[in-house]
Amino acid sequence: MVQIAIIGGGAAGMMAAATVAEQSPEAKVVLIERNKILGQKVRLSGGGRCNVTTGFSDMDEILRRYPRGRNFVKHAFYSFPPEKVMEWFEAHGVPLKTEEDRRVFPQSDKGDDVVGAFENLYQKLNVQVILGNGVQSISKVEGKFVIALSSGDPITADRVLIASGGEARATGGGYALASSLGHTITPLAPSLNAFVVQESWVKELAGVSFLSARFKLKGAHDFEFTGPFVFSHRGVTGPAVFSVSSLGAYELLKPEVPTRLLVDLLPTLGEPELLQKLQGEMAAHPKKTFENVMAHLVFKSVAEVACKELGIPAEKICAEMPRKDVNRSVAWLKGVPLTVIGRAAGDEFVTAGGVSLKEVDSKTMESKICPGLFLAGEVLDVDAFTGGFNLQSAWATGRLAGKFMAISK
Repeated sequence: MVQIAIIGGGAAGMMAAATVAEQSPEAKVVLIERNKILGQKVRLSGGGRCNVTTGFSDMDEILRRYPRGRNFVKHAFYSFPPEKVMEWFEAHGVPLKTEEDRRVFPQSDKGDDVVGAFENLYQKLNVQVILGNGVQSISKVEGKFVIALSSGDPITADRVLIASGGEARATGGGYALASSLGHTITPLAPSLNAFVVQESWVKELAGVSFLSARFKLKGAHDFEFTGPFVFSHRGVTGPAVFSVSSLGAYELLKPEVPTRLLVDLLPTLGEPELLQKLQGEMAAHPKKTFENVMAHLVFKSVAEVACKELGIPAEKICAEMPRKDVNRSVAWLKGVPLTVIGRAAGDEFVTAGGVSLKEVDSKTMESKICPGLFLAGEVLDVDAFTGGFNLQSAWATGRLAGKFMAISK
């Protein structure tokens, strides 16, 4: 009887265990999770609703959401694309829904239901789940893996999957285990962050949101992304911000290294078009204050902040506005200047970096260095933007690893 050990009860580990158990019922499968709750991160994702996957079906469109690892996951994604992920959960008792922004959630809006599908399956197929017990070390002795736990007797396995997730700046956990078996760990950094900025005026706009704005982060490298965002008390947050932070995951963002961020609040209009539109509004309302006319184009609170930042008196009427100040106002709306001095927690907890993809077979998820060792999920150097893409990567790589772990050699 083949013995399979899966380290990590997150998305990738849960899917791998389910795949092995369904495809090879005679295999003895043990799933080891250091937390006392299975799938804790999955349960918490999407504000507890669990953004299971993406509703996009075009593979090129999907892969563009992966700043790191897109070529590596391509085979796994074609093997287990979002539509098959959805079919799997539906077949295992989790009805899904696709929202307008193409994010996919359980109809119940409960992440617990997603994990519950695995728990029910494990009971039926006799998968052994060990909770609240971490893995201290793995060694390979005479072709077998010996797994030392924090407590209890060691576990011996023919094949092992490391799917213990990511943890920015951490050197332990799955990274240490993979490293001890010969793998290289690429530099780690937090991803999908909100930005903390130096400018204190942002607190006046806390809660003000835009459906679309273009962000340009100008650090050691320049990064750009367009999408929704919201002002916060300390800076900016939301999907577009998370994506820019993901692209610039390795940028040093701290008070000692301030980084310029430009925000185009009206990305569908070029600067000449916006100037023309503003001048047209001014001509139509010459006796109104410039601040109030500017509020025809953006929120009143944004117009107030803009005028204050540009030194334009609140009582200044359109007929008295110098051309240069009108031009300055347009330039401000097309590139609101912010100074990023740090990162703050976003909606998800994702790590950029991980086990080097050069050392893993993308067709099977098996290590090229240590036969019988498999790796899947966020422990790999793969990460994506928000919107269900990181879970999609975990399901797909976990599925592929489980499939090949189940095949007798």
